[in-house]
Amino acid sequence: MTQTPRRNFLQKSAVTALAATAATRTLTAAPPKDEPEIIGHGDYRYRVIRDWAQISALRTPLLNCHEMVQDKSGRLFMIGDHTDNNILVFDKSGKLLDAWGTIFPGGHGLSLMDEGDEEFLLITDGGWTLDRNGKSIRNNGRVTKMSLDGRILFDIGHPQTIGIYNAGDPFCPTETTVGPNGDIYVADGYGKDYVIQYNSNGEYIRHWGGHNNEDPNMNLKNAHGVALDTRDPNQPLIVCTSRSECCFKYFTLDGQYVKTVSLPNMRVCRPVIDDQNLYAGVCWSQPRSGGSPWAGHTGFMTILEGDQVVSNPGGSEPEYVDGVLQKSYQLESQPIMHGHDVCVDEDKNLYVCQWNANHTPPIKLERI
Repeated sequence: MTQTPRRNFLQKSAVTALAATAATRTLTAAPPKDEPEIIGHGDYRYRVIRDWAQISALRTPLLNCHEMVQDKSGRLFMIGDHTDNNILVFDKSGKLLDAWGTIFPGGHGLSLMDEGDEEFLLITDGGWTLDRNGKSIRNNGRVTKMSLDGRILFDIGHPQTIGIYNAGDPFCPTETTVGPNGDIYVADGYGKDYVIQYNSNGEYIRHWGGHNNEDPNMNLKNAHGVALDTRDPNQPLIVCTSRSECCFKYFTLDGQYVKTVSLPNMRVCRPVIDDQNLYAGVCWSQPRSGGSPWAGHTGFMTILEGDQVVSNPGGSEPEYVDGVLQKSYQLESQPIMHGHDVCVDEDKNLYVCQWNANHTPPIKLERI
């Protein structure tokens, strides 16, 4: 039977539609396993390099990889809480250069203190350790200034000794940063949630934050991280994590509230400032399906330009509705388990430290 032009058109349309559908499926299908793992969004996309760190789990055991910094010579210093080697030192290829430190069972925060001709480490021990049965217990922590080869210069101990804490108050510092004049800012993120300001010799100046302030903007809930933000050279600020509130709060150098940047569903760790960007690990997020954010591995990374989130490596693409950031979620493939910190090198590659990630070393995210 002779086909009508309409029937020919319908058949051709059906074939074209099937071909288009097949092409779409091909384009959206998951890449083969041997293809690079790419995460991130927009101008901030990265190739995941999981075997970057060239270490042996037997010779260099790890519990949690907490934070990492890069010194002027390009070495990468990482702090963890395994007392066989609190500090690991890598070059940018992932080769282990050194490992030392056995006195920080709650090794958590790591910052650099630049004094011109010499750099020093500021280490925070958050006080949380494991007992002989593997159960977490909380002790009081401390802040220690050390040389890059592990010599102790001084400790900052419990604030009860200077009259700003009471006997029995927990002091469990999680992070430090250094002001333009050398002042040391300590975030008591697992203790009373204060930011405590000391001079460069460790002498107390002031504190702010904590709970139950008359101005709720001054409250901090899990003040997990703190950083100096000099992106506006005319107004350097202190950025503090309020992790349980899913936000960063900005203060002047003497503790006056400036603003809040909300990050819905992102329980962020320390803010890391590099050029005009802010980077942070997201340790937890609530799954799309609902339920507790603490129930599983729910972390990723986030990157901001100014106050706007532009990429969530390991998470969903940032979405703004009428200028308001919507909730972000971890990708189903879980490329990052618990983002705890990020170090940015001069090529804008990222080195990601993870908490509770099956004792794995840092991974590298290579900028593409």
